[in-house]
Amino acid sequence: MFLEEFELGKRYVLGPILITKEDLLEFARKYDNLPLHTDEEYAKKTRFGTLIAPGMFSLLTVWDRFLELNCFGDELIAGKSTKTEWLKPVFVADTLTGELVISRLTPRNKYNGIVESQLTVYNQKREIVLESTTEVVVKRRSE
Repeated sequence: MFLEEFELGKRYVLGPILITKEDLLEFARKYDNLPLHTDEEYAKKTRFGTLIAPGMFSLLTVWDRFLELNCFGDELIAGKSTKTEWLKPVFVADTLTGELVISRLTPRNKYNGIVESQLTVYNQKREIVLESTTEVVVKRRSE
């Protein structure tokens, strides 16, 4: 979608996404190889008592559901920024859902603008596990 087609305040409901041990370990071993994410014996001795998902894994599993909607399409130019706060750990067998809201639309020039979104991710208890603000650069409609 072009910048002008996005609707301020539009909400997208994302998920549910089941966090499997296999997916968690595959991601963690490749991108965040810390014992808290990959070593069950180590994780048992922590205050969590079990493996926890890497924060980026938790974010990206839900963000991927938004990308599947293909709202940006061919009008996406690039990502600009992401700010994420992780509020609660995510565990194997948790089910994540998300709500993404278009929070700001900013024209930059006659060619492109910025779409800002606020993503809130919940676990199956409806506890907020993370909040993220993302900005992407998209094309504007040609005059």
